[in-house]
Amino acid sequence: MNKLLEETIKLIPTNPGCYIYYNKEGEIIYVGKAKNLKRRVYSYFHKQHDSVKTRVLVSQIEKMEYIITDSEAESLILESHLIKKHKPKYNILLKDDKKYPYFLITDEDFPRIQIVRKKNINPDKGKFYGPYTDIGAMYSTLDFLKKIFPLKQCKTPKFSNRPCLYYHIGKCLAPCQGKVTSEEYKKLISQVELFLSGKQSELLKQIQIQMQKYSDEEQFEKAAKMRDSYLDLQKTLERQKIVYENTKLNEDILAVLYQDGILAIVILMIREGRLIDKKDFTYFVDNIDKTEYFETFFRDYYTNLKLEFPDKIISKDLEEVGEKELYEDWLKIISGKKVIINYGKGRGKYGELYELALKNAQNLLDNAKLKKMSQIRDDFNEVGSYLAEKLKLKNFPNRIECYDISHIQGTNTVASMVVFQNGLPKKTAYRKFKVRLTEGKPDDFLSMKEVLSRRLARLGEPKWEKPDLIIIDGGKGQLSSVISIVESMGISGIDFVSLAKREEEVFLPKQSKSILLPKNSNALYLIQRVRDEAHRFAITYHRKLRGQLPEN
Repeated sequence: MNKLLEETIKLIPTNPGCYIYYNKEGEIIYVGKAKNLKRRVYSYFHKQHDSVKTRVLVSQIEKMEYIITDSEAESLILESHLIKKHKPKYNILLKDDKKYPYFLITDEDFPRIQIVRKKNINPDKGKFYGPYTDIGAMYSTLDFLKKIFPLKQCKTPKFSNRPCLYYHIGKCLAPCQGKVTSEEYKKLISQVELFLSGKQSELLKQIQIQMQKYSDEEQFEKAAKMRDSYLDLQKTLERQKIVYENTKLNEDILAVLYQDGILAIVILMIREGRLIDKKDFTYFVDNIDKTEYFETFFRDYYTNLKLEFPDKIISKDLEEVGEKELYEDWLKIISGKKVIINYGKGRGKYGELYELALKNAQNLLDNAKLKKMSQIRDDFNEVGSYLAEKLKLKNFPNRIECYDISHIQGTNTVASMVVFQNGLPKKTAYRKFKVRLTEGKPDDFLSMKEVLSRRLARLGEPKWEKPDLIIIDGGKGQLSSVISIVESMGISGIDFVSLAKREEEVFLPKQSKSILLPKNSNALYLIQRVRDEAHRFAITYHRKLRGQLPEN
């Protein structure tokens, strides 16, 4: 630590606020918030850190600044703003390949409704509602809105002295030709806003009142149009699942799953007791703390929310984030109302809703995996060539095998062998082993030696094809153990590597330095998928054997 940094740390107050770290080039590399600035910053420089990322970060800090705030909730808002502005290297920045769309009600004398992308958002253009993650459903909603609300369709009039076709088919009130007053049009816009805010019950009441008013004034054509809009809206509401009877509860239910570098997040939106929408978010991220990523998502989503905030947010995953009171204070500041956080525990309604969100998240995760594996299959020549180059393989990895050991304190030790052919699992070639030498005395090294000896002894037999690459789950020690067996048996022509889970390091035989494949690369994802499949298959077999044991 340099002298200037040391002196700065001594002067830091105990107030809440944000701290900003710079590297020697003067770049902002990390922004954080704290309830007590002095305590938080001091912890970076005066304690051992388990995280490799934090150790590397600390080693690069040359200078720091801090900003005092009145409360921790305000520091949370400031931190989000600074991260968004500076994009520091060591802060988590969630990125995916989508620009989520929004509904825009334009800022004009007679507004229109449009679909716009996030990158084009300008607050001066009008009111935004979103984001929406299902573009197909969004266009269906737009068609529905245009059907029941005849808003202006064109930016500029098509004709100077007569309405266009939209007016004649009942899809526009022709404000450009003075066919509707500004007051009537504003009522129509307020109804669209009620719909997009999820206040359909209030909207139905307004339409009913208008329908009756037109009828009393003997404007029967207008009353008939109102009636048709009312019935269309009622049908839409009937298709929405009723979660709470006779209630106006507005809630968001969040669930998150992380596996194989994929983060899947689902938000179920309940408005006036009805499930009105489901939002899906998929991110391909580094293999680190799921909670940290979820916290970043939670803050980004609600900071950028252009819809009405719920009264309650339900998620078990928020319990891992912690700081419930802080986030409730933060939500109150950014939404202008009280928003309650509930962890969705127990078997009541909240627990059931969270489980429903979790099922949707699992489906989203499974689809993302299939999509990723489909990409690998389609680009396997490229992925295989990349692996061969980076891992210094002698063979092109057409056939990859991986092994995993499973036991409980040395009892019922089993091993799995999984096979991937051209990037895809070949389940007919999977094999299971009961390990004999280590029963009752756990020794994963010896177990792996036994399994590899038995497998390699069958090279050349029918249904035991020679692999191009064998992946061992573990670090240098596990790989060295296997290589000694291979050499003693005189086996050649097979590549061996090991994959250590903690940092996803790949080790090569007789090399002390590991190789780190790029995060989010298809090559890393493939070998992670092979390793995880071997683990799953071993666990499944072990559970099956345990289930067959007689009870004492």
